[in-house]
Amino acid sequence: MYQTTLNEQPVSIDFTPTGPTLNGESFAWDLIKLSDRTFHILHNDRSYTAEVLAIHSDDKTVELKINGHIHQVQLKDRFDLLLEKMGMASAAGAKVNDLKAPMPGLIVGISVQPGDTVNKGDSLLILEAMKMENNLKAPGNGTVKSIRVVKGDRVEKGQVLIDFS
Repeated sequence: MYQTTLNEQPVSIDFTPTGPTLNGESFAWDLIKLSDRTFHILHNDRSYTAEVLAIHSDDKTVELKINGHIHQVQLKDRFDLLLEKMGMASAAGAKVNDLKAPMPGLIVGISVQPGDTVNKGDSLLILEAMKMENNLKAPGNGTVKSIRVVKGDRVEKGQVLIDFS
């Protein structure tokens, strides 16, 4: 079970053996994969082209382009919902010491410089991996102490990219 927000309304999504459900109701669709990140969807006699622009595993968001419109979707799984219920969700906004590469890739853009103050979710740099650009965001609040990479660097998973003070 996942939860997200659609048009400022909470939506529950579940994947059952009979197919996906939205808010407990069956969601009938035809989905065809056109490429690694592009899909064609038919739902209620309407056609949609959906492209996955980026996946941000750090804050569980996906950037989608649907029929030319860009959408940010954040999913909360049962663990996120449990942490919120227990009042522990804000612990994720705590101060951090560094940002590490979540996967191997190529640095194609850097949005911050030493001395910048960042908040959880602020864009820090763009890492291209598997032909997709991944916007790496601040995992917490802090001040950029140093940047250990430059645009064009190839990085390995777990490599420290940015230090915070």
